[in-house]
Parts: sequence; C-alpha cells; structure tokens
Amino acid sequence: MDGVLWYVLTGTRGGENRVRILKALDERPRNANKLAGALELDYTTVRHHLDVLCDNDVLRKQGGDYGAVYLPTDRARRHWETVEQIMEKVE
Repeated sequence: MDGVLWYVLTGTRGGENRVRILKALDERPRNANKLAGALELDYTTVRHHLDVLCDNDVLRKQGGDYGAVYLPTDRARRHWETVEQIMEKVE
C-alpha cells in the first residue's frame, strides 16, 4: 500500500490535489460538491481525483451517487503515517 500511496499522491499529475482532498476528508467526510467548494476546484476535477483514489483503495464512498460521502479506507488508515509523510513532502 505504501507504494500505491506514493505513486498516486506524488508520482502522477494531480497528486497535489489528491493530497488536498485527503487532508479535507481527514477533517471530516464530505461529498464531491462540498469538496469542490472547500478546495476551490472544479467539480469534475474533484470527481476524477476521487475516482482515482477509490480505484486505488485509498478512499471509499458511502451513500448514494450524488450525495455520497468519501472516507479513507481502513487499509489507507493503517498506512496513514505514509500519507502524513507524503503530505509533509508535498507542502
């Protein structure tokens, strides 16, 4: 999982925005619309990054499609030290 986190958050375009999304979701679960507003990003951009994070088992969504809230997976939480290291590096 550590390798996946480093790749998804630093090894590809958009990693910085993915880190911002993870920080926001660490504070509290939110839906894509709330994330877009809080981070001042386009909604479709946020949805793309959420899909990438979900596809890589970093986030999971809970609830219906539009109103679904996103949360870190248990697997990501077990590796949260790595996420924090990456956050420090990206800042």
